[in-house]
Amino acid sequence: MDMKDVTDRGLVLLGCGKMGSAMLAGWLDGGLPAGSVWVLDPYPSDWVKSQGVHINTDLPAEPAIILIAVKPQMMGDALPAIAAKGGGKTMFVSVAAGTPISALEAILGADSAIVRAMPNTPAAVGRGITALIGNASTGAAHLDLAEGLLSAVGQTVRLDNEAQMDAVTGVSGSGPAYVFHMIETLAAAGEAQGLPADLAMKLAKATVAGAGALAEAAIEDPSQLRVNVTSPNGTTQAALEVLMDEDTGFPALLKRAVAAAADRSRELANG
Repeated sequence: MDMKDVTDRGLVLLGCGKMGSAMLAGWLDGGLPAGSVWVLDPYPSDWVKSQGVHINTDLPAEPAIILIAVKPQMMGDALPAIAAKGGGKTMFVSVAAGTPISALEAILGADSAIVRAMPNTPAAVGRGITALIGNASTGAAHLDLAEGLLSAVGQTVRLDNEAQMDAVTGVSGSGPAYVFHMIETLAAAGEAQGLPADLAMKLAKATVAGAGALAEAAIEDPSQLRVNVTSPNGTTQAALEVLMDEDTGFPALLKRAVAAAADRSRELANG
């Protein structure tokens, strides 16, 4: 299966909210014809309506891919609409959080090629990262195609087993919210030191965004980058002595935060 196959047989997008729309934009920009896309969504946005894709119409007999992008609480209502496509040549890719492969197999059949993926919200600006894992019926060609589709919104990584998805949720799935909160609190700390609110926020946003870009582009790892900007007995060292405290700083705090997210992911997956 390749992109020509997808163009010829069609791609179905079940749910087209923010994540679905981000992926659709990436595919269309990458050359997938709008006429090869079917969207099933009760409330398609004006943007989706303007793209020339098929919306809430009869699906192709055997689409190449059905991408499931509905919210977890809507899965029960949405999946029956595509259940009849299971067991054939259609590959299913789910980006629905907290829905294990076993739950999808129960409706679509274990003989269906099913890929579970976990993107994150920076996908909306093409800077996401998506972890993926396939079921036993998923071959190398399926994974290659799924990875190609998901790379339209950022980087991809493959997991060794599905159990790792809970940790992925805690790190990259929920991680953007941790960074947004850091920006909030960094700006608030700047205000507390006398900066105007708008200036403190501008400084905080640009600092976090710039540091992230540098960390991704640099050859050195983040620990070395930290050392590079830390002068002995300087201002950065004074701050890091607070942030790196093993009991009250980032190490303990983020370990607890990621564990809480991963634990909640396991609870949701187990019903």
